[in-house]
Amino acid sequence: MKEKNGQSDIRPDRNKLRLRYPASWWQGMWREALPSGNGKIGASVQGGIQEETILLQHSELWHWGRKDELPDVSYTLPETRLMMEEERYLEASWHLTRTLQEKGYASKLSSRFPLAALTVSMQSDSAFRKYRRELDMDTGEVHVRWEEEKRCYSRSLFVSRADDCVVYELKGQELKEADTDQETGISAISKPLLTGTIALQFHPGDRVREDEEFIALKSSITVQVDDDYLFYGGQNDDGQDFGAVLRLIRVAEDPVQEGIPAHRNSSSLGNIDTNLDDIQRGKQEKFKDSGKLHFQTSGKLLILVKMFSSGKREQEWARLKQELALFGTSYGQLLAKHTELHQPLFRSAELDLDDAADDSLSNEELLMEAYEGEAPMGLVRKLWAYGRYLFISGTSEHSKSPFGLYGLWGGDYRLIWGHNMVNENVQMMYWHTAVGGLSHLNQSLFRYYNSLMEDFRNNATKLYGCRGIYIPAGTTPGMGVPNQIVPVIMNWTGAAGWLARHYYEHYRYTDDMEFLLNDALPFMREALRFYEDFLVLGADGQYIIYPSVSPENTPENFMPKDGQQLAHPMPTAINATMDIAIIKELLQNAIEASRIAGIYSGEIPHWEKMLERLPAYIVNRDGAVKEWLHPAFEDRQNHRHLSHLYPVFPGQEVNREEQPELFEAFEKAVHQRKLGAQSGWSLAHMSSIYARLGDGARALECLDILARSCLLNNGFTLHNDWRNMGVCMSMPAAPVQLDANLGWVNAVQEMLLYVSPQWIKLLPALPARWIRGSIHGWCIPGGNLSLTWDQAAGSFRAEILASRQITTKLQLPDWITACKVHSRNGTVLQATMDGNYEFNLKSGEKLVFEQSALET
Repeated sequence: MKEKNGQSDIRPDRNKLRLRYPASWWQGMWREALPSGNGKIGASVQGGIQEETILLQHSELWHWGRKDELPDVSYTLPETRLMMEEERYLEASWHLTRTLQEKGYASKLSSRFPLAALTVSMQSDSAFRKYRRELDMDTGEVHVRWEEEKRCYSRSLFVSRADDCVVYELKGQELKEADTDQETGISAISKPLLTGTIALQFHPGDRVREDEEFIALKSSITVQVDDDYLFYGGQNDDGQDFGAVLRLIRVAEDPVQEGIPAHRNSSSLGNIDTNLDDIQRGKQEKFKDSGKLHFQTSGKLLILVKMFSSGKREQEWARLKQELALFGTSYGQLLAKHTELHQPLFRSAELDLDDAADDSLSNEELLMEAYEGEAPMGLVRKLWAYGRYLFISGTSEHSKSPFGLYGLWGGDYRLIWGHNMVNENVQMMYWHTAVGGLSHLNQSLFRYYNSLMEDFRNNATKLYGCRGIYIPAGTTPGMGVPNQIVPVIMNWTGAAGWLARHYYEHYRYTDDMEFLLNDALPFMREALRFYEDFLVLGADGQYIIYPSVSPENTPENFMPKDGQQLAHPMPTAINATMDIAIIKELLQNAIEASRIAGIYSGEIPHWEKMLERLPAYIVNRDGAVKEWLHPAFEDRQNHRHLSHLYPVFPGQEVNREEQPELFEAFEKAVHQRKLGAQSGWSLAHMSSIYARLGDGARALECLDILARSCLLNNGFTLHNDWRNMGVCMSMPAAPVQLDANLGWVNAVQEMLLYVSPQWIKLLPALPARWIRGSIHGWCIPGGNLSLTWDQAAGSFRAEILASRQITTKLQLPDWITACKVHSRNGTVLQATMDGNYEFNLKSGEKLVFEQSALET
């Protein structure tokens, strides 16, 4: 069997998503487009035949935000606390928010928006058949293919990592050879197979808009044609231009004809001089006119597009035209350069679920099987691969922003929840990176939040009179001030502490001491400074945290008695379990990190004292962990957030081995959540929780439900099921939210591998349906591991390879009863009384656990 980067070439379709019809969500077809991207620019292919639309996106293109000067309202904190002490909870909940509103503070989040629409128009002489739309995740290519009478057509696109360019090829060919046309006597091969137009246009968005912002944006668009180049530009609300340059190349089948220009533009523009000076003089045409390139060829067409997000359009057009003029005309050569960079990212971790039988099935067929009740193994694995594909295509090591809820592929001008939200969503999209070998892509997350630290410090001072940092849940580039002026957001202080987990986890996997000293520890220390000032010491010597919010839940006894549906009636409480868990984890990590780095030693005793003063978790009358410790607030189970499960997941404070009774209380807590209140992302979150609990059946069931409720045919996940099928919270809109795509990746990984500072657990929540499978190259702190299993045969093999010292405990699946252990280079290995193993590996050492089928 031929291997390539750990991936078998014998299964060429294993990482292809196939569809048998084009995007079809009326007035929002971008939602079902197939995406390609290089982390900076993106393209999404809708797949039309006569009229094809490909949306072009740029990661740095945002608009319509507003940043006000934050007034000093820190005096409201003692007033809010007094109201809460007097049990005026609703009044206290709104106090900070209403004070800001009364002062006229009205900062507003920015939104991503599409740069342009690349459109291809081709007249169809007959009805299509054998239509296919396909994404090859292994190369990042999107293909559209179909047949008409005796001709077949194909369009292929990828966004190049090597050249920062959209590469798009159109081909047509005869299905059968014919010498000459009987009527005209012309050779069939010389008859033009490709006839039509190419354009760059302003995308209208999902609905008709007449607001001034939209009209101003649309009216700023200009298009210019210069020989075989299209120039597109507009002006953003910051006065900067954005746009693109397109080059059209006809690639003749006969090598002698290579490089002959495509058919001249025949619109009303007349003769256009090709001198760059014309571009710089701004010879432009308004969008409403027909700035198009016409083509007619029996060969192939190659279209190249480069984009810019700021600058002056004439200068950027000239620069990008010069760059495009240097490109070769071979799609294959351009693809090879791109693939050399793309595949190591996509193949950094491998998974097989014995799903080869599903390789050739279309997305529609896989989804229909999921609708019968169980997601087929091929869908589970392909969505694991797809989430990773979206992530590496939607962000990069050098990105200025983290991966967004729409990736790069949003298609409207004011996207619903299109900002960076850190009361769940951003974190979920980064949970998978370390184990999946993508830790270096975390840099965009850290770069983004580090860039907003001045705003965060200012927030802490002016909102709460505290040192350190306060991070509002929602932010966009340059917008780190509060912007969602509602109690459920304003009164939640846990964002910085939760993000700090990602900083320290990154260090644990990378062992990057420079990052620990310059990024992780300073960030954790700033988050702790806030809590040092914010926490209140009660008469019993324990901290009181108030106001305290369990995102985005309201205690049951504060819900409207008449059943009126309100989003967040009264979310502000005292001692939310999540707040305690975040602060405890932050303190523990800061203490450990400071000792490793040999700094902040004078602060460690104070932090240790803070740890002692944090209250213990409490169970309710059903034996489940309470969401709020204070007796005034009753648990509400009809909600999507699972915040009080933080100590089990995403945290690692509580486990079955060391706190079995408390662990059981957390297990009961997740069982109490109501199915009908969930969302796409919460089902992915719940799946990871069940995996941490060792319940593979329920973990997989969450993904089964997600697949048949919040999954589109192109693989995009939605916030909720818009069809009211009884699974999710009811909303008239169903926004695309790719957090569940990335949450799916993590949930699958959690079922197969658990890693903490103390433990490695292999196949900790293996579902019964996953009888056979393998993982390859998954990361652990200090090394990586690969394993294969076959429950039916009782065979198992795991290999751990250390790149630096690893000291840990290892737990094997309970069905492994006759395991042999092989070590290299004098590994210290000791079996414990409970059947687990303790070992100490040094760099370069390897440990193998093996059970053959004959030994079962």
